[in-house]
Amino acid sequence: MSYNPNNPKEKAPQQDDAAIMDDVQEAYDEQNSVEDEENEIINKQLSDIDALNQQLKDAEDKLEKEKKEYLFLMAEFDNFRKRTVKEKSDIIKNASESVLKGLLPIVDDFERGLEASAGQDDPSSIREGMELIYQKLVKFLASNGVKPIESTGKPFDAEYHEAIAMVPVTDESQKGMVIDTPTKGYTINDKVLRHAKVAVGQ
Repeated sequence: MSYNPNNPKEKAPQQDDAAIMDDVQEAYDEQNSVEDEENEIINKQLSDIDALNQQLKDAEDKLEKEKKEYLFLMAEFDNFRKRTVKEKSDIIKNASESVLKGLLPIVDDFERGLEASAGQDDPSSIREGMELIYQKLVKFLASNGVKPIESTGKPFDAEYHEAIAMVPVTDESQKGMVIDTPTKGYTINDKVLRHAKVAVGQ
């Protein structure tokens, strides 16, 4: 005979205590299983957060280290730049002093020549003295890398010559050639120190 829940005179069948306990235990186990899964998910998320935090800290530490290294290199470069500028300035200064010091004996020769020529009436001896001083000066310039530019009789070359006049010529071979050099040019260590001022045939 089956139980009819709509009949108030019929009583619901009673479950025994063991079945109830089994249902309770099953529900409890299911609850624990859900909680375990949730805890596992939470623990994994916390672990991921810890790993990300550690990565962030490592990146910040690396950035701070690289920043310090960059600032150190910048300071070193600035010191190197200042030292190089000072050394270059010292080299230029010392080179200028060396050249000027080398000119002093030539100035001495000029002074002695002027003093000696004051009582001389012979122009040839004065000229001879001037030529000796001139040769000494030219030799000194050559020892410092200064050499004259060959001009007269050479083809005009804008790299070394500055045309200040054009001279009409009848000989076709003279056209474009340097006819005269009013002001001699010089190079220093193969670099133009002063262009030669020349007259060019046309």
